[in-house]
Amino acid sequence: MSTTSDETITMEVPHIYVEQTLALIKPDCIHNSEEIEDIILRSGFAIIKKRRVHLTPEQASDFYAEHYGKLFFPSLVAYMSSGPIIAMALSRDRAISYWRELIGPTNTYKARNTHPDSLRAIYGTDDQRNALHGSDSFSSSQREIRFFFPDSIVEPVAVGQAAKDYLSKVVNPTLLKGLTSLCKQKPQDPLVWLADWLIENNPNKPRVINQVVQEPN
Repeated sequence: MSTTSDETITMEVPHIYVEQTLALIKPDCIHNSEEIEDIILRSGFAIIKKRRVHLTPEQASDFYAEHYGKLFFPSLVAYMSSGPIIAMALSRDRAISYWRELIGPTNTYKARNTHPDSLRAIYGTDDQRNALHGSDSFSSSQREIRFFFPDSIVEPVAVGQAAKDYLSKVVNPTLLKGLTSLCKQKPQDPLVWLADWLIENNPNKPRVINQVVQEPN
């Protein structure tokens, strides 16, 4: 495309967020866990947290509480508590949708027909024993990750232009002041000095100014 000198082309850069999602390797597929983890890593995910656990029927009921009352609920709970599983918190940009795409439809038979390369098509057994689980939304991922990893922080992390905007607005003004003071002081250990300066000059830290109260005569 050619333009005249007074034309300006602007391109909107999409904001990309690094999300987290929960992945479960279910009891019927636990023997394939190493192979599946290798596929996960080769698909661009990072495994942030991982644990092997054997759910009790009560814990499985709590995890799948949204399905309580449905006809398949008792068999689902029995299946998920029948043996050990591997729970993983996965991270990458748009992790939730990418993981759902990678594992394929919930029903293994359907997955084999419509998504033959998906993980459920490859490793699933039947319409219920489908080998893998993935969070279906951001709110679900928050709840599910905290179910297995209670201390996790699940907020999406901004990258690209969104990260630059955040740093420019929130971090750079204070950091620039600190680096300017650092250059003036030239301390022997600049990293420790700067760390102490940032703690002391944290703009979000409330300051208490001690006022001298003079007692009446």
